[in-house]
Amino acid sequence: MSYSLNVPVPGSVQRLADELYPRLTAFETIRDRHTLVVKRFESQSYDRLRETLRLPLANEPTFEARVTGIDAFERPTRGDGPVVYLVVDSPGLLALHDRLVDRFDAIAGLEGDDYVPHVTLARGGSPSAVDALRNAEFDPVTWTVSELDVWSAEYREVVGTVPLRG
Repeated sequence: MSYSLNVPVPGSVQRLADELYPRLTAFETIRDRHTLVVKRFESQSYDRLRETLRLPLANEPTFEARVTGIDAFERPTRGDGPVVYLVVDSPGLLALHDRLVDRFDAIAGLEGDDYVPHVTLARGGSPSAVDALRNAEFDPVTWTVSELDVWSAEYREVVGTVPLRG
């Protein structure tokens, strides 16, 4: 089974994605469920993963995250491109990702030095559609991350939540 450890996306980020929706209709697919992946885990059972994460996340502090702009992966590692996304700035998230990669290894092309914190909006648009989104203006959205979700790729839902210590 495949799981990911995700930052729950707050309503303020969801509202921003909703506001951008009219500009996303130029893309082949629009993401309706927004996620912010911290680390992926492949080929593990949920019970094993839960126990594996218990110790490294036991004293993990809360941290700030901030959506600051829109960018794109022109040639994504997986799937069709381009992929437009909300840029997430968060030193705490990057530090957590690095600690988890040190402990569990990186998935090539997606993690470690290749990790870019983001919330995917859409895939498969023209260069002009991508440029129009990159130039979209909005107020940055900031929030405190106080928990992490374990997401099941098979069931396409959250199967567990890990609170962070403030």
